[in-house]
Amino acid sequence: MQPQIVLLKEGTDTSQGKPQLISNINACQSIVDAVRTTLGPRGMDKLIVNSQGKATISNDGATIMKLLDIVHPAAKTLVDIAKSQDAEVGDGTTSVVLLAGEFLKQVKPFVEEGVHPRIVIKAIRKALQLCMEKINEMAVRIEKQSKEEQRALLEKCAATAMSSKLIHQQKDFFSKIVVDAVLSLDELLPLNMIGIKKVAGGSLEESQLVSGVAFKKTFSYAGFEMAPKSYEQCKIALLNIELELKAERDNAEIRVDNVKEYQKIVDAEWQILYNKLAKIHESGANVVLSKLPIGDVATQYFADRNIFCAGRVPEEDLKRTMKACGGAVMTTANDIKSNVLGLCDRFEERQVGGERFNLFQGCPNAKTSTLILRGGAEQFLEETERSLHDAIMIVRRTIKHDSVVAGGGAIEMELSKVLRDYSRTIAGKEQLLIAAIAKGLEVIPRQLCDNAGFDATNILNKLRQKHAQGGQWFGVDITKEDISDNFEQCVWEPSIIKINALTAAAEAACMILSVDETIKSPKAGEPPMAGGGMGMGRGMGRPM
Repeated sequence: MQPQIVLLKEGTDTSQGKPQLISNINACQSIVDAVRTTLGPRGMDKLIVNSQGKATISNDGATIMKLLDIVHPAAKTLVDIAKSQDAEVGDGTTSVVLLAGEFLKQVKPFVEEGVHPRIVIKAIRKALQLCMEKINEMAVRIEKQSKEEQRALLEKCAATAMSSKLIHQQKDFFSKIVVDAVLSLDELLPLNMIGIKKVAGGSLEESQLVSGVAFKKTFSYAGFEMAPKSYEQCKIALLNIELELKAERDNAEIRVDNVKEYQKIVDAEWQILYNKLAKIHESGANVVLSKLPIGDVATQYFADRNIFCAGRVPEEDLKRTMKACGGAVMTTANDIKSNVLGLCDRFEERQVGGERFNLFQGCPNAKTSTLILRGGAEQFLEETERSLHDAIMIVRRTIKHDSVVAGGGAIEMELSKVLRDYSRTIAGKEQLLIAAIAKGLEVIPRQLCDNAGFDATNILNKLRQKHAQGGQWFGVDITKEDISDNFEQCVWEPSIIKINALTAAAEAACMILSVDETIKSPKAGEPPMAGGGMGMGRGMGRPM
């Protein structure tokens, strides 16, 4: 009788070998099914209710993946690639997950028959390399043309990114706005310089782009309404000071023996505040923005002197104002000269829906812009914001990497054809595997057809025929329920999306295939099986 060897803590889960691999693949399949139907212009949206009962309606693959609380360890890699795609290029999150899942699904039968996962991984790597070469060879460079042509191109890319989202009816309207917003940025194209503010009510068409900064009117005190609401050529003081009466909050003890002395103390407090206000007024500023509250005394003081003030401005808005209008954020009132003030041509307060907005326009170094979104429901606005985020990312990418490919499943079909042709030229197991991956790439056009309710088999056969005859840009045409040359239809995507998507999907597939054993420790807090474990010792595990 061999004594049993206990290697791992009790309650530890181990599973290994082929069944483990198959179960990982199946777990990934079920995630893919969760986002599968959101792909493309006719994709459906998902309504996800989280544990607090907040409902989110979304079509964005990455958003859905984040909100699904996935605990399966292997399936989490799919969530990670969706997030990385979202961070890197912004769009194509659903495609990434679909591709990875489909690669796994196509190689699953080989694994079941006993092909070693390493061989499969090698084949996937090989296929990926071929795809990259083909994409780079096919991608159409957009030479730095005239501004108008570049604009037109960017708008088409933005429109393609929005065609699968909730706002695809208004994509022409929004693609102009997005391109304007991105083109107003400086070379580095920082994302946080585009502010997005949401105001419920009104129609989507009432959304507007402010070339400059806009933020909601902040919490205001008495005397606010007396301040003027619009200026030409204004100077802006940006502060990080509280302009309020503050009782001395040190734990100082002051002994007073008569009322006059007490009065002196009170006067001193007032005097401190008035000195600050006078200094700000002397600097010549006529708009004062502060991160900290501006009290009612200060508000009235400013209003009497025709100065507009707003306290408790959110930090990011203050920073964007600083970027747009120049100037610096001051933390003391002592040193306010004209060179730390921001400048801007026009300041006004405008009513947008039920909110009042402070708008700064005509800023000298306006490298920032603000989108004010209008729309019915709150969920709808949030989804619009996510869709615009995708479109903005796409436009940024296209400016940086100026090569595009046709969307709508065209590039996937062409890559599939290339791989299939290549697989016939090699002998050995990789032939079957590369052919399987070629079949996996067809998942994108097939899913586009399924989501739109077309006959996928029929359309894919037509596509295969076209691509075999050399029509390399043919893809699914959703509007005509047929195939068409998507490059002429202006369904364009930056090639970087496709490159990133394929790379991420292939890597995720390889990673999941290379795992053959999962060891899961029991959760902390679950009592161990044997008694007498806890409750002994003097803490830190030291014996009594």
